[in-house]
This record gives sequence, C-alpha cells and structure tokens, in this order.
Amino acid sequence: MKKLLVLAAGILQIPVIKKAKEMGLYVVAADGDADAVGLKYADKPVVANITSEEEMLRVAREEHIDGVIHPCSEVSMSVMGRINDELGLSGITKEQAVRATNKHLMRKAFERGNAPSPKSYCFEDAHSAWNMFCGMDGAGILKPSRNSGSRGISKITHDIGRQEFVRLFEVAAKESRDNSVMLEQFIEGDEFSVEIIVWHHEVNVLTVTDKKTTGAPHFVELGHSQPSCYPDEMVAKIKEASVAGVKALGVSDCACHAEVKVQAGEAYIMEIGARLGGDFISTELTRLSTGIDMVAAAVDCALGVEPDLIPAEPHKGVCIRYFCPEPGKLVRIGNTGVLDDPRVYLWEIYRKEGDIIPEVTSSTCRSGHVIVTEETPQKAVALADSIVREVKMETI
Repeated sequence: MKKLLVLAAGILQIPVIKKAKEMGLYVVAADGDADAVGLKYADKPVVANITSEEEMLRVAREEHIDGVIHPCSEVSMSVMGRINDELGLSGITKEQAVRATNKHLMRKAFERGNAPSPKSYCFEDAHSAWNMFCGMDGAGILKPSRNSGSRGISKITHDIGRQEFVRLFEVAAKESRDNSVMLEQFIEGDEFSVEIIVWHHEVNVLTVTDKKTTGAPHFVELGHSQPSCYPDEMVAKIKEASVAGVKALGVSDCACHAEVKVQAGEAYIMEIGARLGGDFISTELTRLSTGIDMVAAAVDCALGVEPDLIPAEPHKGVCIRYFCPEPGKLVRIGNTGVLDDPRVYLWEIYRKEGDIIPEVTSSTCRSGHVIVTEETPQKAVALADSIVREVKMETI
C-alpha cells in the first residue's frame, strides 16, 4: 500500500484525505493543530509543525512515504518541495515552490517567460514604495508578497495621502510571511481562475472559473462558477495566458491554480499557485463541472502516476456563493429550508446566533457557503444568488 503525506488537515484538505483513502492509499495527515478536523479521517494523524522542513522531513522518512501533497494552501509549499528534493519524489522542487509562493519572484519569472502580468515592484520600506507609487500612472495595489486568501490587500489611488499609504503598507507587511510588500499596477476588470494539471511539463487546462468578489479595496472572493459564462474568444485568451504563466514558473507534476484578470480584452496573470485551489474550486466544483476528478489527478501526480484526465461524469453548471451578512451581532438565522433543495450539493453556515459578524476584509470573515448544480452555469449562478438572498442572517 502506497503512503501519501498530506500537509495540513483543515476543512479544505478533508476531500483530499478522503479521496486518497478511496484510491487505496495509506494517508498520513499532519497539522500543527491537534484539533484540526481532517486528522480524524487519516490512517495516521500526526500533530507537528508543518512549516518546519526538518520536522516534516523526519516524519516523511519515518513513514517511508511515496508522495507528499499540500493542497489548497501555501504555508508549507517549500517544505513539500524540500521533501521531494531529499526523497526523490514526484512534484515540485523547493526552488520551484519558493518561486510559486513569492509574488516578487513569480512576477520576475513571468517577465522572463513573456507571460502577461501587471507591472510590479517589491519593497520592505513603506517610504520607498510611496516614492515609486507617486511616479506610477493610474491606481495601484498593495499586497503581501507571501500570503493568500485576500488578506492584507488594498487598492490605492493618487488621492491617497502619504500617512494612509504607509498604514496600508504596514497592514500588508504584517500579513506577509517575509514582511515584504508588492506594489502593483491595478488591473481593472473581471476576475477568473484557471484549474490546471501539469504532467511531465504538459499543461492541461481543465476549466476556467468565473469569480465574484467584493471589489476594492479588499477583493475578497464571494463566489465562483464553472464553466465560464464568458465568450469563447475571451476564455481562450485566459487559458493562453495561464499556460504561458505555468511554463514560465517551470513547475510540473502538480495541480496549478491561476488567478487572471481581464482588462480591455486582454488577460493578465495575477498569480499562480502550484497547488489545488481553495474555496472548494478544485476539490468540488471542477469535478462537478468537468467530470474530471482533479483531486485524484493531483494525488496521482504526487505519487508519480500519470493522472486520468478523461471525464468520467456528466458535465454540469456549478456555483458556490458565500454568506456574508451585515456586520454586527447575529441575532437570527432563518429560512434555511430553502437549502433543502435537490440542486443544493453542499452547504454550511459557520456562525451561530450571538456571534459577532465582522466586516468582510478577508476570506476568513465569510459566514457560510452553498454549492449548487444546474443544467448551465448561468442557471447555477441564479440559483445560488437566490438562496443567499433568501437565507436570513439578521444582525443588529
């Protein structure tokens, strides 16, 4: 029986742990939190610091693993790369992992590979960043150079004062794992993600995901739908940009999740994660919309097995929407009966009455989700939006 090490065991990793066991693998799941919900699904739960290369390398050797995967997260990508390097396993190297998690190095790779992306600069000093911004045309974005989940991101315009700029820079720096901050050209336009499996450097695009976000200043994702409802010509440009970006990063034998925006009919890569995407995009939506089990494909890649990318299920329109009630004290959750619908695939409300609902400034501030399937993505979007409106989460 082959052994798979799964780094992290939160709610987003549960589908990967379960799928690996369905595939007949012995699953070792590691997390720093002894109460991580995914640990109970593993054959062997391990409570350990998954950001420590030496500690996780020791676990990998002791367990004689055949592959390692870090799905839907980036905090331990370099750890995974180091394990692959040391044990000669399939998947990305540590060098590639660093390049795929450091936004500055990623932008440099895109430039070298002629992959379309915004102009970008990296700073550790707010005042140097301010001087650069004063010479830029148009709006900009401040974001942590190493983080995910929309944390610490702010849109800035030239009517901002120096003091406020410095404050927002410090917010981004605090959220960055290396304390550096990216100042980027702001791309105004619709947002997409692209779900990809790379096998022996062949880039296989599975689908394009339409995104719904809060917009400026934080750009928190409020939902996703597949397949894309946009014209074929635009979808082709999004795919082309994403393929160029993956090739520029040089990663292989892994899943990839590309973030793309479209401005004036042209696609720009915002970033690419060499991993399964979060928010149930890779673990649930892609299988439902394409019939391809992306999780199984990513597990196979980690084990050095050629992934099966032939659709095995009928295609559907699928949509996820997040519940985001008004900030305040949650006093009532009502009309949840609308969730008892055969088209509702999965739902969860994270809050309970009496909880304080925060302003939505990052993905951690959302209050629940619902995933629906329909004949077309347009119908799925309409249904999910309707359910989010009809479920009553009242605050005061």
